[in-house]
Amino acid sequence: MEDVRRIYIVTDNDLSNNLKMPTVVIGLIGTNLDAPGEGAERWNRWRPTISLCQHDELLIDRLELLHQEKDSDLIESVRDDLRSVSPETEVRTHQLEIRDPWDFDEVFGALHDFARAYPFDPEREDYLVHITTGTHVAQICLFLLTESRHFPARLIQTSPPRRLRSSEPGTFKIIDLDLSKYDRLASRFASERQEATSILKSGIETRNADFNRLMERIEQVASSSKAPILLTGPTGAGKSQLAQRIYELKRTRRQIEGRFVEVNCATLRGDAAMSALFGHVKGAFTGALQDRPGLLKAADGGTLFLDEIADLGLDEQAMLLRAIEEKRFMPMGSDREAKSDFQLIAGTNRDLQAAAQSGSFRDDLLARIDLWAFRLPGLRERREDIAPNLDYELEQHTRRTGARVTFNREAKDRFLAFTTSPEATWERNFRDLSGAVTRMCTVAVGGRITVDVVNEEIARLRRAWSKTSPSSLRENLLEERLGSETIKSLDLFDRMQLANVIEIVSTSRSLSEAGRALFANSREKKHSSNDADRLRKYLSRFGVTWDLIEAWRVAPRV
Repeated sequence: MEDVRRIYIVTDNDLSNNLKMPTVVIGLIGTNLDAPGEGAERWNRWRPTISLCQHDELLIDRLELLHQEKDSDLIESVRDDLRSVSPETEVRTHQLEIRDPWDFDEVFGALHDFARAYPFDPEREDYLVHITTGTHVAQICLFLLTESRHFPARLIQTSPPRRLRSSEPGTFKIIDLDLSKYDRLASRFASERQEATSILKSGIETRNADFNRLMERIEQVASSSKAPILLTGPTGAGKSQLAQRIYELKRTRRQIEGRFVEVNCATLRGDAAMSALFGHVKGAFTGALQDRPGLLKAADGGTLFLDEIADLGLDEQAMLLRAIEEKRFMPMGSDREAKSDFQLIAGTNRDLQAAAQSGSFRDDLLARIDLWAFRLPGLRERREDIAPNLDYELEQHTRRTGARVTFNREAKDRFLAFTTSPEATWERNFRDLSGAVTRMCTVAVGGRITVDVVNEEIARLRRAWSKTSPSSLRENLLEERLGSETIKSLDLFDRMQLANVIEIVSTSRSLSEAGRALFANSREKKHSSNDADRLRKYLSRFGVTWDLIEAWRVAPRV
């Protein structure tokens, strides 16, 4: 027998067990390919269903033939020929209710119903699904139902002999869709996933195991879901860049066709926020001289990235929730709804759970966007990734400027020794790293970064981080605003407490909002609470008022 091939990606024990079990083949009758033709001539034609039972290497104990009502005569003819070539094979027939064999829904439904009703017993029988016969629609449906394990089987594909008019049975191939066993398919999928994960990491060969697992999970979610994604983590951890790369990945896979629209919610206030996000019609408010579609509409069919989503007002949050759930929203001043089907990616460096408890963030919106939440670690948590990211930043500098800059060996070792040490706090994460590389490249003579350049940059980073560490920032700010004499008169306890309170008040939109955040637990125990008054009295003990904090917020730092 010529060119007979079998592909089994199983262990010797598994193969032995499979061979001992009865082999059952499930397939569709081929209306044209299985037709017998005239008289004895039919034995000179290759017929897929007949050839299945002509291979000495493949012993079929039972053949389950699926057919339509109109194929009843053909079924009887094929059954007779099967008795001739393989009398030991039991042939069972099953009529499917399919009016249009090219209707995907109808064919899939009929095959799905058959699979659910069939008494599969994988522990005692070995199943194969024949995908050579039937329409292309039927073959696709059989593949999908086998891949989903509705048919607990492997696929078998038959092919004609090289000589068209021959009594030879041709060849067959068995394909195991268990990807853990079928190496070639598994390697293809693994390669695709590796490429996709590389896109999410900008091609950087990161070494941190936790971060790499995080990227793999994000790739998996982004590739198979349009649900909102929430990216959290410290400032500068790369949330905006990751959102852009998620969009690029989905666009590469043709899962979306629209634009990537990025919005920094911290810049949106009042009517301007409503108008920017949801659009407006002409005359909706003073200055609305023409219609504006809004950013949600601009993201239709694409991705909307809302950075610093915690800064959105409560009214905007309510409208956003409806837009996410119903894909509809009402532009300002309009009596007609607008539609936009976008995937939302939200980013924040704040604790949204705490914000929801304090009332500054809607709990129902948080529940909707928290389905897939991923925290990006800061650079200090991924020190082993500093070296590959350093190389990446050098490449980016070359692309931006056209000038290639490199380290000498001693200089690079010196920089990495410092930046991977506990002394390097990376307060602004990758923004600090990018800034450091830009500065060193700018002053590198002849395109070479020397030890002297590195030492100068290390000194600069040390100074910056000593001023920007959370405790130092609060202490420095307090001394700057209240004066050194006042600060010296306070106990350490009062000084640290006051610094934290002023920090929270400075980032709040009102004393009430700050009070809700500061007294979130104790206020639950009071019958009547006035958080703003309670906070006002506390601040007055130190001569601090809301107006004074407002003035500090807008005043330039010395």
